[in-house]
Amino acid sequence: MTELASTGQLRAALLRWSLFLAPLLLLLGSFSGLAAGSGSGNLWFMGLEKPSLYPPPATFGIVWTVLYLLMGVALAMIVTARGAAGRGAAITAFAVQFMLNLAWSPLFFAMHQITAALVLLVMLDLAVIVTIVLFRKVRPLAALLLLPYLAWALFATALNWQFLSVNPDYADPPQMALAS
Repeated sequence: MTELASTGQLRAALLRWSLFLAPLLLLLGSFSGLAAGSGSGNLWFMGLEKPSLYPPPATFGIVWTVLYLLMGVALAMIVTARGAAGRGAAITAFAVQFMLNLAWSPLFFAMHQITAALVLLVMLDLAVIVTIVLFRKVRPLAALLLLPYLAWALFATALNWQFLSVNPDYADPPQMALAS
């Protein structure tokens, strides 16, 4: 059968995928932060000197909620673009950058690796840029929805660098000695 989907069917598919992916990404992002012990309950983090760029703590939950929802809708737009050239590459790029995103909280908050977390954020910034470029080739609006995420990722990189600058003794915490 070679019938094209109607506009209504395409909108319904986008809505279904958005209602699945947006909450899923939010759940995964929240789980990453909670499992890593991010936030005010983390004694190691509370002991760090906070740089001047550090916003009020409530900002993070609000911003990440909005960003994960935007990412979910953007990804849904790409997933529902069946037959579009570059769709598979765009989805793969999204998956890579999202894995980097999820890895940051455990690296920073649980493992206390400020320097490694900064390196990871630079990789994330580049991966988000690649994702935006690939999304633009499939659905330009989906790429636009990721621009706030890129802005926040760049801000997070600057903030991580400032944490490293004002807490140089925490740059490379001593490793636990292996039992012989």
